[in-house]
Amino acid sequence: MMVEEVRKHLTDCIIPFWKGLRDDENGGYAGYMDYDLNVDKKAVKGCILNSRITWFFANAYMTLKDESLLAEARHGYEFMQKYCVDQEKGGVYWSVHYDGTPEDTTKHTYNQAFSIYALSSYYDASKDEEALKTAMALFHIIEERCMDEIGYKEAFDRDFCEIENDKLSENGVIADKTMNTLLHVFEAYTELYRVSGDGAVKKRLMWILDTIAEKIYNPALHRQEVFFDREMHSILDLHSYGHDIETAWLIRRGTDVLGDDTYTEKMLPIILDLTSQVYRTAFDGHSLANECEKGVVDENRIWWVQAETLIGFLNGYQLAPEHTEYLEGARSVWSFIRDHVIDKRPGSEWFWDVNKEGKAVSGKPIVEPWKCPYHNGRMCLEVIKREID
Repeated sequence: MMVEEVRKHLTDCIIPFWKGLRDDENGGYAGYMDYDLNVDKKAVKGCILNSRITWFFANAYMTLKDESLLAEARHGYEFMQKYCVDQEKGGVYWSVHYDGTPEDTTKHTYNQAFSIYALSSYYDASKDEEALKTAMALFHIIEERCMDEIGYKEAFDRDFCEIENDKLSENGVIADKTMNTLLHVFEAYTELYRVSGDGAVKKRLMWILDTIAEKIYNPALHRQEVFFDREMHSILDLHSYGHDIETAWLIRRGTDVLGDDTYTEKMLPIILDLTSQVYRTAFDGHSLANECEKGVVDENRIWWVQAETLIGFLNGYQLAPEHTEYLEGARSVWSFIRDHVIDKRPGSEWFWDVNKEGKAVSGKPIVEPWKCPYHNGRMCLEVIKREID
């Protein structure tokens, strides 16, 4: 039942919605749709937005085998290569204007990672060697220009001189390093290693897993720390429920691709602990709260958190089938998404957020530089591939 409903939602709603935002005049995809479903065709186009859309269409093509989806992925890829990649100084911009000219030339490690993620999947779908070549070039940029002796730094100007990390710092702190960037570098390298088999990428995957286990994961609190100073000391009491459940399944994905029994065994207890803690502390039987800062819970139901929760609970059930509550939890989250998070208005997709009763309250955009088919589209693809009803 769930698999059938999710597949139908993917093919009848998410895919047509994002196809409809294609910009054939200027390339890429429109960068903004407000809450009232008005599209701003001259809005800034986030490079993260376009890389995530490219990733989505490439993976949707590989799952559904619809040639029109490969054409969409190619459209996104061509925009990335022509406009998002800095042909002179290397790396990927933060954003461009609607016509592709640079808007914000910040080079953020997070942004480089999502481009690698998209390019790796596009290469897998198309076998276009140029995509893999660009992905490997970005890998070397991250490793050579975005690191210090402790880990990945965050934000840089166009020339890769370090600047303040305002783009991935929240909750009143400015972080020198973040769990979020490390997680998505890991996610990107997982796909890059899967399609390339490159030994240097494999080595970095192992290093990141060690870093997660030894510096990010807090066994006493059964969570990951989120924001860090330069020496990787946590600087805020914050439990990000969505990131923890997302991390749980992405680590498992990474260890599967890595194929190293030592790391599979090392990371499994962390995966199970993160899953259990999120289920026990943030899940109300229907949906997941957003986060808990200094003991205060944000009860809003954010679109991406619900999508990652569904995958994370399925992953937990697959790893520990005796925990049938995870399977029931996944089914309940899908029901909440289906009934409340999906915007039923014609021409829309998912609300940004709803309250815990399922009512849309914030009026945030339907599309903007962070709001894309990466989380909800990936959720659909994972449900289809895992074949668990």
